[in-house]
Amino acid sequence: MSWTRRFRTCLVGLLALAAVLLAAPAAQAHEERPVTFPDGSGSVPAYRGGEPDLIVCKTDRADFERRIAGFPQALKTRNRALFDRCATSGFRHLQLAVDAVRKPGMNIAVLPGLYEEEPFTAAPSGACARLKAPKSQLGYQILSFAQQKQCPNNQNLVAILGKKDLQIEGTGAARGDVVFDAKYRKLNAIRADESDGVYFKNFTAQRTTFNSLYVLAGDGFVIDDVLTRWNDEYGFLTFASDHGLYKNCESYGNGDSGIYPGSASDINNGRGYDVPRYSIEITGCRSHHNMVGYSGTAGDSVYVHDNEFDHNMGGASMDSAFPGHPGLPQNHARFERNLIHDNNEDYYPYVADGTCAKPPAERGYERGVVCPQISMPPGSGIITAGGNWNRYENNWVYGQERAGFVLHAVPAFIRGEDAWAKQTDTSHHNRYAGNILGKDKAGKSRPNRTDVYWDGQGGGNCWDTGSGASTPRALPECGAKPGDFSGGSDRKVGEPVKLAQLLVCADYSVQAKRLPAGCDWYGATGIARVETQLALGVAAVLALVGGMLWWRRLRHHRLASVATVLGAAGLALDVAGSTTPLTSTYVPALALLLIGVWWTVIGLALRGERPWLGWTTVVLGALTLLDAFDKAVVMIPWIPLGPAWIRGLLAVVWVLWAVVAAARHDVQPERSEREAATETTEVPA
Repeated sequence: MSWTRRFRTCLVGLLALAAVLLAAPAAQAHEERPVTFPDGSGSVPAYRGGEPDLIVCKTDRADFERRIAGFPQALKTRNRALFDRCATSGFRHLQLAVDAVRKPGMNIAVLPGLYEEEPFTAAPSGACARLKAPKSQLGYQILSFAQQKQCPNNQNLVAILGKKDLQIEGTGAARGDVVFDAKYRKLNAIRADESDGVYFKNFTAQRTTFNSLYVLAGDGFVIDDVLTRWNDEYGFLTFASDHGLYKNCESYGNGDSGIYPGSASDINNGRGYDVPRYSIEITGCRSHHNMVGYSGTAGDSVYVHDNEFDHNMGGASMDSAFPGHPGLPQNHARFERNLIHDNNEDYYPYVADGTCAKPPAERGYERGVVCPQISMPPGSGIITAGGNWNRYENNWVYGQERAGFVLHAVPAFIRGEDAWAKQTDTSHHNRYAGNILGKDKAGKSRPNRTDVYWDGQGGGNCWDTGSGASTPRALPECGAKPGDFSGGSDRKVGEPVKLAQLLVCADYSVQAKRLPAGCDWYGATGIARVETQLALGVAAVLALVGGMLWWRRLRHHRLASVATVLGAAGLALDVAGSTTPLTSTYVPALALLLIGVWWTVIGLALRGERPWLGWTTVVLGALTLLDAFDKAVVMIPWIPLGPAWIRGLLAVVWVLWAVVAAARHDVQPERSEREAATETTEVPA
């Protein structure tokens, strides 16, 4: 077998391991009918003022007067006039008004009040109870568009299906004055499906078993000054859409993300950093106290600027980790001037104590409970799991107890693509430049525990010279312009210990109440952490085998004895360093340096007695020293695997070989140096 074929076979095995590693959360992905992107001929709709075409209100005048009592006089007068009109020709439920829309460009005004849409909350009956459709892994039916039209309220409190240029606006003084409440009886509070040009403004949607406001397959939408909260999964979910704008929105209390522009139209695939436009813009929003503030599987060509993502478990994430999302792998998101801070909430105790196993209405979302739907490392700022050509520039990222930026790759197996050429096609050309790390906007010090956590995989990624504490300690540096960088590498697989950690941590399930032991995301500390267990296990094996080899073959060799002591110190340092994996120190590199010196010296000492084992040990020492240089000084360019992988694989062979060499009795123990010296100076009689 040629070297190339051996390397490819090895790499396939490593990627398969990574596939297992990341496959666990895929069962919890957003599942929808097959959809395609819009043709892009639409545009972002403009707000239309003036009098509404249709009005929605309740009939209780006293309650209405109480709700508008604090409004400015002009707004109060307008609402009273609309109420009088609604009393004679309006609707009592938004769904009825939507059903009455007969042409594009109509406006619906919704007056202050609580809208529970009572006629549309009953369980499906008749033909709607007998629809034939596949079920998602969460148990809901994945309905076709025709089935949604046939039974619009099977899953939706309000269904907007195939309407064009529809505007729905609350007429209150603030978005909390008009509330649509699903009371956990529906998957979605409001669903706009194949409804181009829809405009939502000035209301609140809440309490669903999936998401509050859902825009699917739309070319043109605006979400303006809308609040979503207290949902099992998402606050805002837009999917397979183009020409979208979120502005001045807010979301909290969601088990996945507050804002989710998944499978945004993939208009820039194949381009570099310079793009003609973005498919979705998000600005002026705040997303807080969710599992994650922002997320986007295949969140392509999304421009996210001047927002605040805070007090979540994670600030923002984008990924290529879930199949069934058009536009994978994720690419071309741009984050600018966002505040990403204090994302340190830990909601896993609600899973552990059984709170999240209760029916949604009994969990206490309104009191601050959040039930995390997928695995998420608390204390993270922005996570990029398998993205390309993303730009993170001029953001304030501070106060995270784990990491400001997290970057790791996702092999194509995860998204259901088996082609060999695609397996390493993620985690490339991500640019982190001009960000203010560890300080708030006022300049006050608010450090992240570490600023950058990278698994080492991918090419063309770069960071500012001022990126601060990082793991690995040495990072490729960005140049002045996008595309310029120095010290780059192009690794096909990430660091083995980091992959092992993800393998353990990904085995999470909120439904099964499974919190993986050994993962510090869920509270493991000290020796309970998988990284420390691995380091301790490796140290024990190497210390035992190395000590046995020294005693049987090298104990009379002074330099080898000194090197063995250094090796033992290096192994101890390696275990100590594993307890602080997010701290940027030279301890791991120093540990590798000492272990590398040990292997090199004993290898040289073994050459005379066992030349093949000796030279193999020297090579192992050289690889270990190279690994120390790679981690602490500069990542070595143009090698497809990090030195840690080659060193680890060779170390397995060395351990077995060293055990055999130490155990065999075919060679007499070495004589002391004094005996050897006496023999060489003897004079024949």
